[in-house]
Amino acid sequence: MSSSDTQPSSLRSLDASRMAFERAKLSVGGGVSSGMRAATKPHPLFVTKASGAHVWDLDGAEFIDYVMAWGPSIVGHSHPHVVDAVMEVVPRMQMVGMGHTLEYEAAELVLDAVPGAERLLWTNSGTEAVQIALRLARAGTGRSKIVKFVRSYHGWHDSVYASMGANNTAEAAVPSSAGQSLNAIRDLIVTEFNDISAAERILSEARERDIAAVLIDPIMSNAGLIPPAPGYLERLRELCDEYGVVLVFDQVISGFRIARGGATERYGVTPDLSTFGKAIAGGFSQSAVVGNATLIDQVQRGVSHAGTYNGNPVALAAVKATQEVLAEPGVFDRLEEVSAYFESGIQSVFDRLPFRPTLSRVGSFAAFVPQSAGSIVAAPEDIWDRITAGALARGVAFLPTGKIFLSTEHTLADVDRTVAVLGEVVDELVHDG
Repeated sequence: MSSSDTQPSSLRSLDASRMAFERAKLSVGGGVSSGMRAATKPHPLFVTKASGAHVWDLDGAEFIDYVMAWGPSIVGHSHPHVVDAVMEVVPRMQMVGMGHTLEYEAAELVLDAVPGAERLLWTNSGTEAVQIALRLARAGTGRSKIVKFVRSYHGWHDSVYASMGANNTAEAAVPSSAGQSLNAIRDLIVTEFNDISAAERILSEARERDIAAVLIDPIMSNAGLIPPAPGYLERLRELCDEYGVVLVFDQVISGFRIARGGATERYGVTPDLSTFGKAIAGGFSQSAVVGNATLIDQVQRGVSHAGTYNGNPVALAAVKATQEVLAEPGVFDRLEEVSAYFESGIQSVFDRLPFRPTLSRVGSFAAFVPQSAGSIVAAPEDIWDRITAGALARGVAFLPTGKIFLSTEHTLADVDRTVAVLGEVVDELVHDG
């Protein structure tokens, strides 16, 4: 790590954001447009500008950003190529509800990036994409049940938002929200990630238990970022083939982050269907179901796939431009370099804490793990809140969930500054006990 920036950080007041949050709560439920944003400590940051790997708040203070729109901004905020592509389309058309050339131009680039992908369907969010994939799987198999994994998140929809707690280990799904329909989760069979013997037992009864699909986040993006055990995805592929089950990879978070071709490129396992979102459009709202042509072409044979905003030209201009940037030679090599540099520097700071938190990382996606397996000192329950509040006051923005996103626009200098800031925060934590 560079020692060129060793001056103590100047503290941001955050006053304008605090007042904006209080005002927002008078008109917007919870004061935020997506529930988890309210968990930011000491309160959500309100911004007026985002460029590259930086954002500026209402007071005009600059922050190094590792929120990255909760993952989509893989090529940074306001990337010139993406902005230019969108601005070229906007004066000509916005929502048209008709065919346009960007539908297939963007699709061809995505299919080129993802090994084994034959066809796709456009939609608008990860939640929608997962629902479409499951409908295709059920139609293709004539079965109803879905296998999902404890703590895995596949969107907020009633039918998959279940068993998010670490103790929800029974096969019967447990609802994860008040107001959720119990009937909607009766088609779920829940098991543990990386437990291949459990998967073998469940899938061996696939026909008797009416199992249509295995829905899996291949790196458990919302559970501390847990990679698949060696051979685990390969064995799932074999089991699904053997018992006529559709294998669905939920790559809404990891897609175009852990590799240009996602989990298939990184781990060499081709699912029947994948869901992509977030980074697919570099900061614009768009998602896709990608994969086997026979399954996807069921939309021509009775499977309903609808959505007024699906494949709109503005979002697909962003998809096309983002995919063009990601396809440039050396992009993922540079992204891996800065991400590895980040991991090394941040871990060196975390090692100064007695409970030895760790940073789990795959590609440009990382996650804070509060306590190392070998530590006998318990981490305070609010440790990440304390770290992120201290970092935000010093000009570095992190997610309240512990997930960390880097982009092609983060520099080694950004990382050096981040390491210095976290060093100050950790020293303060150690001093205060």
